[in-house]
Amino acid sequence: MSNALIVIDVQNDFCPGGALAVPEGDLIVSGINALMSDFDVVVLTQDWHPAGHSSFASSHDGKAPYDMVHMPYGPQVLWPDHCVQGSTGSAFHKDLNVTRPDLVIRKGMNPAIDSYSAFFENDQTTPTGLEGYLRTRGVADVTLVGLATDFCVNFSAVDAAKLGFDVVVSQALCRAINLDGSLAGARQGMRDAGVILS
Repeated sequence: MSNALIVIDVQNDFCPGGALAVPEGDLIVSGINALMSDFDVVVLTQDWHPAGHSSFASSHDGKAPYDMVHMPYGPQVLWPDHCVQGSTGSAFHKDLNVTRPDLVIRKGMNPAIDSYSAFFENDQTTPTGLEGYLRTRGVADVTLVGLATDFCVNFSAVDAAKLGFDVVVSQALCRAINLDGSLAGARQGMRDAGVILS
């Protein structure tokens, strides 16, 4: 069986200076590049929102970034406009190795549903296709790195575990937003799902 490295959303808007910057988000890039050679399969995910996405605070009158709203699929944090398709902010960090990866999974393209996980949109039923790709490549073990630990890395890791993969999150190569204590909750949720935090 093969192993896979899944690199979550190492994009300009999630790095310092970006629209939704994760503190020290750029400091993990060289370590991620160095890790790629240890894996049979490398996958990058890319947040790829249409303009006016429903998860943007700017799409809701009277709402501010980080307010909560209820969507048909459940609670949703409203974000600053970020990773708009084709924008500089949506591009991968300039130092990230984009030559080695086998696949890029774009997510968040449906204007009505946000998508944190590399495997499912936030309705928890619409797949991205990543599971099928990994199965056909014979992958059993996945390691996740990237941005942000408490949102897209967390959701991806928990979904991977639910799907039966053996999952490791390399915390040294992740950074968190830590919105209202979200990091501690995410760590506990990942552990409860059977994810190994290394």
